[in-house]
Amino acid sequence: MHIGIDARFLGPEGKGLGRYTEKLIKNLETVDQMNRYSIFLRQENWDKYTPENSSFRKVLAPYRWYSLKEQTDFPRLLNKERLDLVHFPHFNIPIFYRKPFVVTIHDLIITHYPTTRATTSGPIKYFFKRHGYRLVISSAIKRAKKVITVSEYTKKELIDFFSLSPKKIEVTYEAADPFIEGADAPEVVLSKYKIDKPYLLYVGNAYPHKNLEMLLEAHKDLIKKHPGLKLVLVGRMDYFYSRLKKQSDGLGLDKDVIFPGYVPDADLPALYRQAELYVFPSLAEGFGLPPLEAMQYGIPVVSSSVSSLPEVLGQSAAYFDPTDKHAIVKVLSDLINNPEKKDLLCQRGYENIKKFSWKKMAEETLSLYQNSL
Repeated sequence: MHIGIDARFLGPEGKGLGRYTEKLIKNLETVDQMNRYSIFLRQENWDKYTPENSSFRKVLAPYRWYSLKEQTDFPRLLNKERLDLVHFPHFNIPIFYRKPFVVTIHDLIITHYPTTRATTSGPIKYFFKRHGYRLVISSAIKRAKKVITVSEYTKKELIDFFSLSPKKIEVTYEAADPFIEGADAPEVVLSKYKIDKPYLLYVGNAYPHKNLEMLLEAHKDLIKKHPGLKLVLVGRMDYFYSRLKKQSDGLGLDKDVIFPGYVPDADLPALYRQAELYVFPSLAEGFGLPPLEAMQYGIPVVSSSVSSLPEVLGQSAAYFDPTDKHAIVKVLSDLINNPEKKDLLCQRGYENIKKFSWKKMAEETLSLYQNSL
């Protein structure tokens, strides 16, 4: 087969979706020696991928995500390539593309949290954006040969929300790979970002469904029991993080909460290893990769008890109700005071990450390609 992969999200700018796309292509290069691939990239991420398998070639697709050209010009480019199948790792599929394709739906978060707080657009623009999203995703899953999800939780949501047949959906779990560490000593890395120990750590974006506002409220109470305990929130200082920092300062937490901004992958292991706990208070996740990544570094994980998180983290995390500030404080405080339980969670974390593999994900995806035509 000649397979196309829409890799316009590949790279750090694409965040979790970018990592998924990158790992899929990298591992397909290893497990597939039969088919040939066209990998569609934008100019901005063209140099983020270099094929290591001669059956893989790059194709320039200079169309911004969710743009008009994505709908009008991208289908013409896809047709020009004479593809047998296209894999779209996100729901933003050109409505008028009519050749065979599969699509990965990572979550339905915008369906659950249709709030203007989750966008920089005004309310009227956001209204049309949300309804456009519903139209595009509905069209995508109905036209797709197969739908891939990254958890049983998201599969069930698709069945319930869109009345999709379970036979059309396949679950391929994501995985966690260690980051390539930089040469700086851990103490040097902490000094670089002005981080003092002990601290709780969160790595990720600050969208409203991540529930970081509640975590700030909980931390304000937590430091009454544990004076000097810092909260480190790692993420690029965009609109959402800037808004969160204002809230933190408004709560009088300017000396207790640290916003280091974007931290490159090479520095993340040092931040993970020296943290007291990794905290993940999200209200909704399609998979929940960050806490799985944290487990690689021997850090106890404390997580929200909702959506896909218990499915992915199993018995290797301590859980709290993300809507209950007092429950968050109690679980965090109890674990800080219990070194034996912390050690147990670390050991369980090491075992849990062994269940997930990007190579296995690529093999299952390849099998799905073969069974889609």
